[in-house]
Amino acid sequence: MSLSSMLQSYHSIGEKRKNYVYSFQENKFITSIKKNTAKHNLDNISRTKAYASYYERNKRIKWAFLASMVSRNAGWNMTDLEGRWFTLALDWQQRLPLFYTYELANWMIFQDAFPQLLIYELSSYYNKSFFHLLKEFGVSCFMEYEWMKFWEEGDEQRLVTSLIINEQNLIQKPVLQSRTLKKRVFKTIVYSFQDLGHFSCVIFPTLEGKLYGYSVHGFQKLSNRIDLGKRLAALLFSPELHDSFHQFSIHTEHTGSRRDYEQYLIKKLYPETPILRSVYPVISHKKESQEDWIIKGAKKIEKWRGPCKRKPSEEDLTKWFIHKQHQMHGLIALRNWL
Repeated sequence: MSLSSMLQSYHSIGEKRKNYVYSFQENKFITSIKKNTAKHNLDNISRTKAYASYYERNKRIKWAFLASMVSRNAGWNMTDLEGRWFTLALDWQQRLPLFYTYELANWMIFQDAFPQLLIYELSSYYNKSFFHLLKEFGVSCFMEYEWMKFWEEGDEQRLVTSLIINEQNLIQKPVLQSRTLKKRVFKTIVYSFQDLGHFSCVIFPTLEGKLYGYSVHGFQKLSNRIDLGKRLAALLFSPELHDSFHQFSIHTEHTGSRRDYEQYLIKKLYPETPILRSVYPVISHKKESQEDWIIKGAKKIEKWRGPCKRKPSEEDLTKWFIHKQHQMHGLIALRNWL
């Protein structure tokens, strides 16, 4: 599909949105979806569980499982900040902005994506497209087009990639380009140290005590995050490993503590991160209106859809990840000793 055709499709959706009047029943659906989204968008625990539960009901929507597993990682990163090591290395004024960055991105993606998932479920139940309701939730015209495409053609892989592209564009300006967060998070020595040292990872654990995933590098770059998302999706749904990850998901309660997966490691580790709800309150957020990212981002869609650069030989992170954790702990201990 040419760029001009895509732009015309998005423009057409935008024009329809201006004039559409919802029926009484559609307004009831909208109210119900808003209530359900608010109910599950309280904290990282509720979001993670909502994504996982949705996937169990709708296995064709693979992104929901990806979102649940990546959300687990966000929880682990949050509780790291209140665990044994980070509290030694950073004072609360340094830790709080880091927590808020994870929390805000987590909240924003759920606030945008969960209504999409519920509208697909609604459409499936009635065997009728309700994707025009996406306007009411501020969802990009890009995703309305993609959901209609999925409804007609059923391309599961295209939908996963589209949702990855959408979520990363969604958080780019309010999170990654926020002046406040740039100053208090992304321009700090702590963040640069983690980024350059590849200490940050997205991991998918198994009940057998293995950790698979990728290290996160250059997180501020939109194209890097989209590429990472595509590789993580390919890993998560790889024929040889998908069942192991799924078994971990359904048999392991998400508490936000790294103990969730450390309990399965062959070499047992002493629990060093707390349960999320024991250290963090529910944070209240307000959705800010912003321009539909597709207006400026359409030219890059085909590039972002490019083939996934999965590297199976680099995906087993078990030994590497534990080594990196020990390395960071050693550096923190040395800093405090000096």
